[in-house]
Amino acid sequence: MYNYLKMGKNTTMRKSNIVSIIIPIIIIAGLGTLFSQIGMRWFEGLNKPTEWIPSIVIPIIWTVIYVLFAWILIKWQNRTPISKENIVLLVINGVLNVLWCLVFFTLQQLFLGNVVIIINALFALRLYFEICKEDAMNGLIISLYPVWVCIATTLNIALWILN
Repeated sequence: MYNYLKMGKNTTMRKSNIVSIIIPIIIIAGLGTLFSQIGMRWFEGLNKPTEWIPSIVIPIIWTVIYVLFAWILIKWQNRTPISKENIVLLVINGVLNVLWCLVFFTLQQLFLGNVVIIINALFALRLYFEICKEDAMNGLIISLYPVWVCIATTLNIALWILN
């Protein structure tokens, strides 16, 4: 994947290069959804704070986040190569997103889920700041991601406290 993302300004983005950006995003989103669905019955039975986000909002926000990531990565690659550090941060964030879904929903581990999501929030903020350094507009576009992970972290901690 790195070779595809390494293309410079003067290289035209081919379909295969776009696919190399889209496929990992679809895999991450798909695995997160699968792991979440496995534990949904358990999750519905948890005590939740009185101020809770409606269930329909969560998949909508994640869909928007993944579409925004695909869009900025494609847009970014058309102008300049993505740094190796940002590629690593993107991979780490994707792995942490999937890992949290696995630990929290599938394994039903509230405390360990908190550990994973706190680490995810820290890496989401780091990724956001690194993206801002390379392209402020892309940072603005993707700012929903660290904000959402931080909101999810507070909700996760609330679930742990209440259950």
